[in-house]
Amino acid sequence: MIPVEEALDLVLKNSYSLKETETLPLEECLGKCLANSIQAPIDLPTFKQSSMDGYALCLHDSNRYLIKGEIKAGESSNPFLEPGECVRIFTGAVVPDSANAVIMQEQTNHKNKVLTIEIPVKNGQNIRPIGSQVQKGDFPLEKGQVLQASGLAFLQSLGIHEVEVIRSPRVTLILTGNELIKPTETFTRGKIYESNSILLRSALQQQGIETQLISFTEDNLKATIHTLEKAFLKADVVLVSGGISVGDYDFVKQALEALDVKQIFYKVRQRPGKPLFFGKKGAKLVFALPGNPASTLSCFYVYVLPLLARMKGSRSDGLMRVSIPIEHDFSSKEPRALFLKASFNNKTVSILDHQHSSMLISFAKANALVYIPEQGIDIKKGAIVETLLLPNTIFT
Repeated sequence: MIPVEEALDLVLKNSYSLKETETLPLEECLGKCLANSIQAPIDLPTFKQSSMDGYALCLHDSNRYLIKGEIKAGESSNPFLEPGECVRIFTGAVVPDSANAVIMQEQTNHKNKVLTIEIPVKNGQNIRPIGSQVQKGDFPLEKGQVLQASGLAFLQSLGIHEVEVIRSPRVTLILTGNELIKPTETFTRGKIYESNSILLRSALQQQGIETQLISFTEDNLKATIHTLEKAFLKADVVLVSGGISVGDYDFVKQALEALDVKQIFYKVRQRPGKPLFFGKKGAKLVFALPGNPASTLSCFYVYVLPLLARMKGSRSDGLMRVSIPIEHDFSSKEPRALFLKASFNNKTVSILDHQHSSMLISFAKANALVYIPEQGIDIKKGAIVETLLLPNTIFT
């Protein structure tokens, strides 16, 4: 059994960036990493642009201007203004070449065709210069940049409609457990509605990764070997849920050994998720995750997520970590490290009830994990604790 820090270090050391790329339309690139730096094909903005609704002025010594017309957003007109002349203009519209300032409409009065300015005006105010955001030929987004909604919008504002990205890892899920049934099946005594498939598939989708295959296997060695063999044919990463402990019907570790999977580590001094296996078969990587849902998801966030990020071309080490005060006293005599479901509100963090590895209710309410190092601890309210923010954290 190894400590958390060593296990995470081994995951990162054995991670690699996939070499294959694909060119996709922007709407399919959320969460993906750029394969190459992006060169701006145009200036942004491409013209002198008004940042206000108001009046574009050709400055002179008086505070009175003659209104010569108007320019709406999207129009291409370029009227010539003499000093002391102006045009009505709207946000995003083209500022005439002969204008050198825009005044907000709230800071003016007008009567008939004469505009009166109520405050001093500076040359260039309220005008977005050509190329003020990015200039043609610049490289505003670098190789390895993870594309979020804002990045996709920025690329589209440059007139780019598709980009080359590192392809997403191919991930196969394998679910073990004779006690598991699907929600559509008839519930009988001794059975459990299976939830880890939607748990892991949704967590992967959040990272822009679609699972290639979801397989269910019987709790026997032959069936487990056969299912793993098929998974390794197509997957870059295989995620096995359950069957990795030491029970009489836990066959995953034996099956991995039979398939000559190299063990990198097995068992981590943590709760939940002690019986975690990480190994590789050639370039294929495999995690055998504990079957309890909270253990499965904790291990996914702490270990699988950073591996997938690296494979996608990112330099991320996984979940964002912050140091923040705890809202209450906390005591633990547990010798293992703890990952505790918690509620984070941007000022403090609070550990939730129902922390058992089989309980998902606390995870359903959590937006963070509090990490407690090994060897037991007594924490007083207000003490600083290391907190891992779950993906797309929403403050409570």
